[in-house]
Amino acid sequence: MNTMNNKKFMMIDGLPVAIEGEKNILDVIRKAGIDLPTLCYYSALSTYGACRMCVVEGKHGEIMASCSTPPRSGMEIKTNTPRLQKYRKMVLELMLADHCRDCTTCDKNFDCKLQELAQRFGLKKVRFEPYSIWDKTDNSSLAIFRDPNKCIICGDCVRMCSEIQNVGAIDFAHRGSKMEVTTAFNMPIAETNCVNCGQCAAICPTGAITVKNDLGPLWEDLHDPNVRVVAQIAPAVRVALGDEFDIPRGTNVMGKMVTALRRMGFDEVYDTATGADLTVIEEAREFIDRLENGGKLPLFTSCCPAWFRYAEINHPELYDNISSCKSPIEMLGSVIKERAKQQETGKKPKKTKVVAIAPCTAKKFEIKRDEMQYEGEPTVAHTITTIELANMIREAGLRFEDILPEAVDMPYGIASGAGIIFGVTGGVTEAVIRYVLGSSARDHIADISFTGVRGFDGLKEVKIPYKEQELSIAIVSGLKNAENLIQAIQSGEAHYDFVEVMACEGGCIAGAGQPFVLGRAKPERADGMYEADRLSNVKLSAENPVADALYTGLLAGDKAHHLLHYK
Repeated sequence: MNTMNNKKFMMIDGLPVAIEGEKNILDVIRKAGIDLPTLCYYSALSTYGACRMCVVEGKHGEIMASCSTPPRSGMEIKTNTPRLQKYRKMVLELMLADHCRDCTTCDKNFDCKLQELAQRFGLKKVRFEPYSIWDKTDNSSLAIFRDPNKCIICGDCVRMCSEIQNVGAIDFAHRGSKMEVTTAFNMPIAETNCVNCGQCAAICPTGAITVKNDLGPLWEDLHDPNVRVVAQIAPAVRVALGDEFDIPRGTNVMGKMVTALRRMGFDEVYDTATGADLTVIEEAREFIDRLENGGKLPLFTSCCPAWFRYAEINHPELYDNISSCKSPIEMLGSVIKERAKQQETGKKPKKTKVVAIAPCTAKKFEIKRDEMQYEGEPTVAHTITTIELANMIREAGLRFEDILPEAVDMPYGIASGAGIIFGVTGGVTEAVIRYVLGSSARDHIADISFTGVRGFDGLKEVKIPYKEQELSIAIVSGLKNAENLIQAIQSGEAHYDFVEVMACEGGCIAGAGQPFVLGRAKPERADGMYEADRLSNVKLSAENPVADALYTGLLAGDKAHHLLHYK
């Protein structure tokens, strides 16, 4: 009997479980409440079936990988027989034999999937000798660090880089026991077409690829009495840092972060959303100017450094289509540095260094670009990720969950809701729409949110009225989606006036510097950002009094273009 109430079902460990459109046995098993181990399976990526940890046993004793086997009505499988237990332990032991086991000094310690499974299955020793330990690491990138000694050939990074990001900077080389994940001709990763998005590091289950750690120089500056350290916190960080401290997902912990940063020695703390307001104003003005004066369209956003690098490498013909605006981090950094310069009077002042706390690994590359310099030095001296901030808080011995929240500093202590939602896909577009619609936007905030700007589809299309015409806007996240859109535009299949691009699927809330979220936590984080927008007193970037004061003061005249644009 293969149906129950006209539903297809299969037997899992003697229990009937309905088949409801799952693409493989693994999904059915997990639906049944069984945590079958995997190292190479992610539903967002193609099925690879390399690790063999998810194997199950069929009715007649056959062993099959559950991730690559479609479910069939009437199937009978077992997930935890003595044979399977022995098999999985053997697979893990062989992986560990060829794996650097300096766990205590590894960046992934306590966050390593291989370590987790070794503990789960009670592996206390490894009987086999290593057979292909590599003696070469790759420290060339400003964003990531590669250590082949910790690679388990799961292929997660390869598929992420190729299938989701359309970059293909790394791939498999050689065969059998000589197989490795590497770049073409073993070039340093910094010399390849890598865009520094860091998604390979985010998805790596071990420490084979990790985000570059920049805490050492930052701690030195914090302890230097001659340095004034100014922090700015990117919008998406506030709804993700709590994940590292068992705070419910999506909770806005901005106030707690401010307190923690002050206690660690930061002299001033600002909200990058203030810089986002400047970006909205400058980018919207640029857009309107192109619309009304025959400028080159579509206008592509420029605030995502991984997207900017991707376009620079793969589509140099789009250079004039990309906004000349700096990112919010760079804009606010320029304002902070300019203000510090104007305040330099009397005795020798402290050197001001700006630190950006961001969800993005590509920011580590962005701050070193020639276009992002201030009087011969980086405008932003350091950028650290959400996870790096969590490590700083732990190192300082602060009990983050018990910290009382405080407000950011003035004069850059006010940000609009439009600036805050920059961190989620569609947020830039929604903020620009509010600006383009002008004062009438205040009465249509809810309506704008239902135009199609929100949600996690890889491509979203929005149409809005502007004077006597209708504007066509595209929103893409994930570089493969961006490439598909570019091809459609260049072939004449699609036409847009404005295009928002985020390299990471879902936007900055899913950046590689955040606690890992592939397929998880995005809705909660987005909800947290939209809630912050709802609670904001200022809804439109143009109505932010801080921005207004800057344009009549520090940014007056040609200073705005000089400080806020890279070309």
